[in-house]
Amino acid sequence: MPASSEIERRNRALIAFTLLTGARDSAIASMKLKHVDLAGRSVFQDAREVKTKFSKTFTTYFFPVGEEIAAIVVDWVSFLRQQKLWSGEDPLFPATAIASDENQLFEAVGLDRRHWSTATPIRTIFREAFQRSGLPYFNPHSFRRTLVLLAEQNCRTPEEFKAWSQNLGHEQVLTTFTSYGAVRVDRQGEIIRRLGEPEEQSKAIDPARVLQQVARMLERNGMDASVPPLL
Repeated sequence: MPASSEIERRNRALIAFTLLTGARDSAIASMKLKHVDLAGRSVFQDAREVKTKFSKTFTTYFFPVGEEIAAIVVDWVSFLRQQKLWSGEDPLFPATAIASDENQLFEAVGLDRRHWSTATPIRTIFREAFQRSGLPYFNPHSFRRTLVLLAEQNCRTPEEFKAWSQNLGHEQVLTTFTSYGAVRVDRQGEIIRRLGEPEEQSKAIDPARVLQQVARMLERNGMDASVPPLL
């Protein structure tokens, strides 16, 4: 994506931020600069100010989707704070400032120091970015599905998947599985075939160890669970 103007930099950072945090577009539209902690690599989705689903407050840590993605977001936040001299109360992704030109026609002239009133402009930015790149359109919410697919491939323990799920704002892991975690049929066949190969069998997860980890998680959440001994 181009990044020669303030608006282009905002648009590129917006898409990078969506992938980096998995935040919903309505939440992103209402976020302020103060909600992003670059040192802690996290975003505090404060329901008192951020339009989260079910008005839930939670912290999201940057997902491991590549340092180049994180760098775009860091650069954007630094630009607003250090060059624009905006405060923590200012919008993370400001609306576009509109003015009339010499022909009395409206045109975009830069950034407006206010929030978008809805998430519609965010979806428009996504659509135009995909079209410009010659790709089919994927809406902002589809990035959350992408992050769940990434979790299925990279999380090695139930605890890791639980942390990933919480990072998306889900209280229950089953929400992540049932709402986002469907495996494509072709991928399903690929996985099953690979599991039948000897080298994959040798790398298979120890069922007893997995059960033990699940039991410990249940105990930490106040549920009664006996921990089976390791075989």
